[in-house]
Amino acid sequence: MKASYKKHILEFKQPSGTSRGVLKTKETWFIILEDESGQKGIGECGILRGLSVDDRPDFEHQLKQTCEAINKGFEVLYNENEEFPSIQIGLETAFKSLHSKNPFEIFPSKFSRGEAHIPINGLIWMGTEAFMKQQVQDKIEAGFKCIKMKIGAIDFHTELNLLQSIRKNFSKKDIELRVDANGAFLPKDALEKLKRLSDLELHSIEQPIKQGQIEDMAKLCEQTPLPIALDEELIGVFGVTNQQKLLQTIKPQYIILKPSFIGGFKGSDQWIDLAKDNNCGWWITSALESNVGLNAISQYTFTKNVSMPQGLGTGSLYTNNITSPLEIVKGDITYDPKIKWDFNF
Repeated sequence: MKASYKKHILEFKQPSGTSRGVLKTKETWFIILEDESGQKGIGECGILRGLSVDDRPDFEHQLKQTCEAINKGFEVLYNENEEFPSIQIGLETAFKSLHSKNPFEIFPSKFSRGEAHIPINGLIWMGTEAFMKQQVQDKIEAGFKCIKMKIGAIDFHTELNLLQSIRKNFSKKDIELRVDANGAFLPKDALEKLKRLSDLELHSIEQPIKQGQIEDMAKLCEQTPLPIALDEELIGVFGVTNQQKLLQTIKPQYIILKPSFIGGFKGSDQWIDLAKDNNCGWWITSALESNVGLNAISQYTFTKNVSMPQGLGTGSLYTNNITSPLEIVKGDITYDPKIKWDFNF
């Protein structure tokens, strides 16, 4: 078997704001496998600079070494890449792709056959009040029943007013509202802000304070009037013992699984099992992958029989994404097998 890799720079249609800065491009990497018969498989290493635990100077070197050692097989290479979760998911997807009749049907199901769909949240990026308002309007008109708004970049009062204006026009039954602070709140202010946000009947808030402040987060989860979902907090927590300890210490209401950040589908399965053991809810989110990675994550998500909206709506952000059968229709992600993939192996 042979393995190679290639880099691809995704370009945002418009700069996308988070509390950690504005994104204009997104680097991603593909692993391509080819067996003796000429059959090919592809997987995406969805690294996100500044956030992924494997954002390290030796990332490309590790990817190159992994490809050179491909004949060790998946299990060995997966374990050798524990500290490189984006390479783990690239490998996992590529091997599943190689062994599939269709290299892009990673988890065959009604979803990949175009017979079922997955509800998703509409993502509202940070920016000026007018820009954020326009995004909200666009998402509602597009049929989304769940909206997730990134907060923490402009002043809290303005963000609160924007959420209040949505709630004036749309009740909790009409629109489910989620917010993502990306760790923007200070521990000393966080509880008061959560109290004010809870008046708006929000579904949840993601990562209100920065990751690594375990005691503060545990205290917040105990006292919060608004369900808290851990996101960045899961990044870099290796091994089931450490993961169990994290959930038992913080006791979050939800965890958010980004397979590219937590060891692919095997890693996600492990977190899901722990969440169930700890009476913790969960949902799955993409992490700005191209359509190659988003496709694999969406197909995996469908196998989990999810009913609540998932975070899989990032495929339309780029000007140069890989053409794929993935489409967003009335707030759901769908797969239309009649549309052909445009990926040059």
